[in-house]
Amino acid sequence: MSGKNSIYYAAVNNLNYVLDSYALLAFFNDEKGSDTVKDLLVKASNYKTNLYLSNINFGEIIYIIEREFGVNSSQLTISRINKLPLEIIFADMDMTLEAAHFKANYPISFADAFAAALAKEKDAILVTGDKEFERLTMSIEILWL
Repeated sequence: MSGKNSIYYAAVNNLNYVLDSYALLAFFNDEKGSDTVKDLLVKASNYKTNLYLSNINFGEIIYIIEREFGVNSSQLTISRINKLPLEIIFADMDMTLEAAHFKANYPISFADAFAAALAKEKDAILVTGDKEFERLTMSIEILWL
Protein backbone atom coordinates (compact mmCIF):
# COMPACT_ATOMS: atom_id res chain seq x y z
CA MET A 1 0.00 0.00 0.00
CA SER A 2 1.15 3.52 -0.58
CA GLY A 3 0.12 7.08 0.05
CA LYS A 4 -2.64 8.17 2.37
CA ASN A 5 -4.27 4.71 2.47
CA SER A 6 -1.09 3.08 3.78
CA ILE A 7 -0.94 5.63 6.58
CA TYR A 8 -4.55 4.83 7.45
CA TYR A 9 -3.87 1.08 7.25
CA ALA A 10 -0.84 1.35 9.55
CA ALA A 11 -2.76 3.54 11.96
CA VAL A 12 -5.83 1.33 12.28
CA ASN A 13 -3.63 -1.71 12.89
CA ASN A 14 -1.85 -0.18 15.87
CA LEU A 15 -2.88 -1.50 19.28
CA ASN A 16 -3.17 1.76 21.24
CA TYR A 17 -5.23 4.83 20.44
CA VAL A 18 -6.17 7.97 22.33
CA LEU A 19 -9.42 9.66 21.39
CA ASP A 20 -9.53 13.39 21.91
CA SER A 21 -12.78 15.28 22.39
CA TYR A 22 -12.97 16.08 18.66
CA ALA A 23 -13.05 12.37 17.81
CA LEU A 24 -15.84 11.44 20.21
CA LEU A 25 -17.91 14.50 19.38
CA ALA A 26 -17.58 13.65 15.67
CA PHE A 27 -18.72 10.10 16.46
CA PHE A 28 -21.72 11.21 18.55
CA ASN A 29 -22.77 13.80 15.95
CA ASP A 30 -22.17 11.51 12.94
CA GLU A 31 -19.72 14.03 11.47
CA LYS A 32 -16.71 13.58 9.22
CA GLY A 33 -14.46 10.93 10.73
CA SER A 34 -17.21 9.19 12.68
CA ASP A 35 -16.74 5.99 10.63
CA THR A 36 -13.07 5.81 11.62
CA VAL A 37 -13.98 6.22 15.30
CA LYS A 38 -16.70 3.58 14.93
CA ASP A 39 -14.15 1.17 13.37
CA LEU A 40 -11.82 1.69 16.32
CA LEU A 41 -14.67 1.16 18.80
CA VAL A 42 -15.55 -2.13 17.08
CA LYS A 43 -11.91 -3.25 17.24
CA ALA A 44 -11.77 -2.29 20.92
CA SER A 45 -14.97 -4.20 21.67
CA ASN A 46 -13.35 -7.27 20.07
CA TYR A 47 -10.17 -6.76 22.16
CA LYS A 48 -8.10 -6.08 19.04
CA THR A 49 -7.06 -2.61 20.13
CA ASN A 50 -6.97 -0.40 23.22
CA LEU A 51 -8.80 2.92 23.32
CA TYR A 52 -8.04 5.59 25.89
CA LEU A 53 -9.59 8.90 26.86
CA SER A 54 -8.13 11.36 29.33
CA ASN A 55 -10.46 12.39 32.13
CA ILE A 56 -9.64 16.00 31.16
CA ASN A 57 -10.94 15.38 27.62
CA PHE A 58 -13.94 13.56 29.10
CA GLY A 59 -14.73 16.74 31.04
CA GLU A 60 -14.22 18.83 27.92
CA ILE A 61 -16.79 16.75 26.02
CA ILE A 62 -19.30 17.04 28.85
CA TYR A 63 -18.99 20.82 29.22
CA ILE A 64 -19.34 21.29 25.44
CA ILE A 65 -22.50 19.16 25.36
CA GLU A 66 -23.97 20.87 28.43
CA ARG A 67 -23.19 24.34 27.08
CA GLU A 68 -24.74 23.58 23.68
CA PHE A 69 -27.60 21.24 24.56
CA GLY A 70 -28.22 21.41 28.31
CA VAL A 71 -27.58 19.30 31.38
CA ASN A 72 -29.89 16.44 30.36
CA SER A 73 -27.89 15.92 27.17
CA SER A 74 -24.63 16.02 29.08
CA GLN A 75 -25.91 13.36 31.49
CA LEU A 76 -26.93 11.18 28.54
CA THR A 77 -23.46 11.69 27.04
CA ILE A 78 -21.81 10.57 30.28
CA SER A 79 -23.86 7.38 30.13
CA ARG A 80 -23.00 6.81 26.45
CA ILE A 81 -19.27 7.29 27.04
CA ASN A 82 -19.31 4.95 30.03
CA LYS A 83 -20.75 2.21 27.80
CA LEU A 84 -18.02 2.54 25.16
CA PRO A 85 -15.12 0.06 25.04
CA LEU A 86 -12.54 2.61 26.14
CA GLU A 87 -10.57 3.27 29.29
CA ILE A 88 -10.72 6.67 30.94
CA ILE A 89 -7.27 7.51 32.26
CA PHE A 90 -7.02 9.95 35.14
CA ALA A 91 -4.21 12.46 34.92
CA ASP A 92 -1.48 11.79 37.45
CA MET A 93 1.47 14.06 38.18
CA ASP A 94 3.62 12.69 35.34
CA MET A 95 0.87 13.19 32.78
CA THR A 96 0.12 16.65 34.14
CA LEU A 97 3.76 17.67 33.81
CA GLU A 98 3.93 16.27 30.27
CA ALA A 99 0.76 18.20 29.39
CA ALA A 100 2.30 21.33 30.88
CA HIS A 101 5.38 20.76 28.71
CA PHE A 102 3.22 20.45 25.56
CA LYS A 103 1.22 23.55 26.51
CA ALA A 104 4.39 25.56 27.20
CA ASN A 105 5.93 24.67 23.85
CA TYR A 106 2.96 24.55 21.48
CA PRO A 107 -0.02 26.87 21.01
CA ILE A 108 -2.66 24.26 21.92
CA SER A 109 -5.45 24.19 24.47
CA PHE A 110 -4.69 22.71 27.87
CA ALA A 111 -7.21 19.89 27.28
CA ASP A 112 -5.47 19.08 23.98
CA ALA A 113 -2.18 19.00 25.85
CA PHE A 114 -3.59 16.20 28.05
CA ALA A 115 -4.66 14.19 25.00
CA ALA A 116 -1.13 14.54 23.60
CA ALA A 117 0.44 13.62 26.95
CA LEU A 118 -1.73 10.51 27.21
CA ALA A 119 -0.81 9.49 23.64
CA LYS A 120 2.85 9.83 24.50
CA GLU A 121 2.45 7.94 27.79
CA LYS A 122 0.60 5.02 26.15
CA ASP A 123 2.77 5.05 22.98
CA ALA A 124 -0.55 5.49 21.21
CA ILE A 125 -1.86 7.15 18.10
CA LEU A 126 -3.96 10.22 18.79
CA VAL A 127 -7.26 10.22 16.89
CA THR A 128 -8.43 13.72 16.03
CA GLY A 129 -9.50 16.17 13.37
CA ASP A 130 -8.41 19.17 15.42
CA LYS A 131 -5.85 21.09 13.36
CA GLU A 132 -4.22 22.44 16.54
CA PHE A 133 -2.40 19.11 16.73
CA GLU A 134 -0.58 19.69 13.43
CA ARG A 135 2.19 21.33 15.45
CA LEU A 136 2.77 18.10 17.41
CA THR A 137 3.32 15.67 14.54
CA MET A 138 7.02 15.41 15.39
CA SER A 139 6.17 14.43 18.98
CA ILE A 140 3.21 12.08 18.62
CA GLU A 141 1.59 10.02 15.87
CA ILE A 142 -1.81 11.22 14.70
CA LEU A 143 -4.66 9.53 12.86
CA TRP A 144 -6.47 12.41 11.17
CA LEU A 145 -10.23 12.29 10.85
